[in-house]
Amino acid sequence: MRNRITTWGSIFGSFTAIGLLLFCYKYLDDLINNKSGTFLNRLIEEMTGTYSMALLFPLVVWFVRKYRLHGQHWERLLPLHVLGVVVVSFAHTSLNWISRYLIFPLVGMGDYDYGILRLRYPMELAMDVITYSLLIILIHLFDHYRESRARELRLAQLETRLARAQLQTLRLQLQPHFLFNALNTISSILYDDVQAADRMIARLSDFLRLTLRTSEAQEVTLRQELEFLDLYLEIMRMRFEDRLKVDFAVPPETLEALTPQLILQPLVENSIKHAADPLSGHIQINVCARRENGSLWLEVCDAGPGIQANRSKTLNDGFGLANTVERLQQLYGTAQALTLENAALGGLCVKVKIPFHTTQLVPDLNGDATDDDTNTHSDH
Repeated sequence: MRNRITTWGSIFGSFTAIGLLLFCYKYLDDLINNKSGTFLNRLIEEMTGTYSMALLFPLVVWFVRKYRLHGQHWERLLPLHVLGVVVVSFAHTSLNWISRYLIFPLVGMGDYDYGILRLRYPMELAMDVITYSLLIILIHLFDHYRESRARELRLAQLETRLARAQLQTLRLQLQPHFLFNALNTISSILYDDVQAADRMIARLSDFLRLTLRTSEAQEVTLRQELEFLDLYLEIMRMRFEDRLKVDFAVPPETLEALTPQLILQPLVENSIKHAADPLSGHIQINVCARRENGSLWLEVCDAGPGIQANRSKTLNDGFGLANTVERLQQLYGTAQALTLENAALGGLCVKVKIPFHTTQLVPDLNGDATDDDTNTHSDH
């Protein structure tokens, strides 16, 4: 409704501007030819003529759109438009005469002399043919523009839906991948430590329950992402016991930043897979987060052998990293980065950069708002 009022207000303003321009032309022509005292006469004539056409404009728009001059047989509609312009011109001329007949006496200018009516109608018809033709062109141009915009909007919506579907597919691919690895871990200790296997199944159940709660979300807060990671690490600790050590350095101001769901788990899984000490079997992993220049940096560093092969091969080596790279590109385009670097003291650092953006406090697993003021977390 509001858009419709705005549109018709713009149309009324346009007709008013045209009427004033025509008035200026006629009045200045009178002044050039030394005709004085025609100001009010010209103003009434041009504005009534313009507003009379404005009253007929909705009818013209309806008629032009109903009988569009396009397609292979557009010439068949020409007779209809010839009839249409005659009807519009007759109505326009009649409205001009009636409005001026009523207005002139009201402003003290006496009766309005419209001349010989049987000649006035064909005279006005010549001008109205030009006006009608211009209106046809303008209506067609406007409709073409509107249809183009509608097509662009539909295309953008389809692209958005496709991107969402691709992201959903990529995210859902992680769950069976993780589940497969977790079940393998449970299977490996099932006959040696039944209680540990039972605890792992319970933690796996918690993990899956948490993922179901956010199944529609492409992004979660870093706080939630750390909850995902903690559940995963509990499962891994049961397998590696005290050989796995993970330290966290996560400032409180980063906890409400939005991150892609399950962004950290495949990075930590990659470190667990490749960073074990060849002699002791110990695995040291550091997970860090920081806000810097409008970006959120997430880092997962280990004490393993680092990058041994070429960089591109490492980025695409393994389902988790390849999936993470593709999800980041889908979500953030060129505003993201994922790099692999050898640490100065040895080991590999995977660094993820995404735009820093936040949302309101996210409920915890019990449905209450969490408030974690811990600056660092450490697991021994």
